[in-house]
This record gives sequence, structure tokens and C-alpha cells, in this order.
Amino acid sequence: MAGQGLSTDEVQGIREALAAGRKPRVVFTEAAGQMAGQLGQVVELTDPAASEEFVVVRFGRDELPFSPADVAIAPKGAGRRPAAEAKPEPEQAPAAPPEPEFVLDTPRVPAPRREEPKAEQPTAEPKPAKRAVKAAKPKTPPGLTVTLAYAEGEWTVAAQQGTKALARPYVVKPAEALRMVALVDVPGVQEAVEQILAAERAEAEQQAEKLRAELAEIEARLAELREAR
Repeated sequence: MAGQGLSTDEVQGIREALAAGRKPRVVFTEAAGQMAGQLGQVVELTDPAASEEFVVVRFGRDELPFSPADVAIAPKGAGRRPAAEAKPEPEQAPAAPPEPEFVLDTPRVPAPRREEPKAEQPTAEPKPAKRAVKAAKPKTPPGLTVTLAYAEGEWTVAAQQGTKALARPYVVKPAEALRMVALVDVPGVQEAVEQILAAERAEAEQQAEKLRAELAEIEARLAELREAR
């Protein structure tokens, strides 16, 4: 029975074996689907941060990436058949081209074979191949979301790729926020941002006017105190 996938220690052991020039044997688990129980060799470990399928396994003439859950360390002696289990070749059978080790999930029609007359004996009917190859397909990166938000008088920008936060919300200047919005050609968005900036400017001018008035009062009071000396 296939294992339950590679542990962190087993992944590290495979990495060390590859560095030493060996190609560890693995067996596909139930998580690999129809390939469960098949054997392969690990030829490379790519960057786990770039993709969860970073275990590159060679089987037959293919080299495809899998996740640690798809494979397990092959037990010792796996893949070796005892001599007693070897099936005799049919006598005087014409040579047939070698079959691929893995084929797509489509029954293969056996080629007709000519046999010399011989004593009747039970013959096993050929079974259609049921092994399947996990089709290689390009890994599509998760979607990227960049969010510009305004709340409580501050503009913030955040970025997220899939479920991973690339940049937590951080404060940007209003002018930078306006430049970002200018890149979005959506009616109403830029007008809404300009209205927010106009309200902020008006509030800032009111605060500045208030501070100037308070400063004028303080300077007048200071002048009176100087004259009283």
C-alpha cells in the first residue's frame, strides 16, 4: 500500500541524497490518483516557495513535479520481481515493440499474434492497460490583488497573491493615491478620490487658519509682556 506522503525530515533526506549524486526511489500515494503504487525516482527538488509541487519525479521517459503528499519513500526491494514470478515468453512469438511504461487511461487494442500449433492450454486474455500518466500542465500562479483604501483620513495600499499577503496595508501620501487612481480608467473613481482630497484640503485650511489665529494671539500677548518690562 502506498504511504502517506513525505515528512519534512524525509524531504531533507532526499535533498541530501540528491546533493550526493543519488536519485532516491519513491512510490506514488493515493493522493496521486491512478498512479498510486507506481515507482519513480526523484531527480530534483525545486523551490517550495514557488510551488507546492516541488518534488520532480522521473518515471518512464517523463519528469513531472509533484507535491510531498503525492509520493512516499519506496520500501526496500520495491520494484524487484522474484525469479519465480517471471512469466515465460510465448514460443516463436514475433518481436513486438516495447510498450511505454505509462500510458494514458485508454485501453490498448492488443496486436494479433501468430502462434505455432501446440497442445491446448488455458490462455489469459489480455487486459487493457489502466495505468495513467499525470498530464503535465503549466502551473498557473495565484491571482494578485492590490487594494487602495481610504479610512479615517489616511490612504493605505495592500497587496495579496492568492491567500498569501505580500504587503500589509501601509500609509501613502494623498498625491501618490491620486496617481494610482489615475491609472484606473473607470468613470467615477477618480472623481470620488478628488472629492475626498478636496474635503481634506478644506479641513487642513481650516486648521491652518485656526492655528494662525492662535499664533497671532500668542504673539500679541508676548508683545504686551515685553512692553510691561
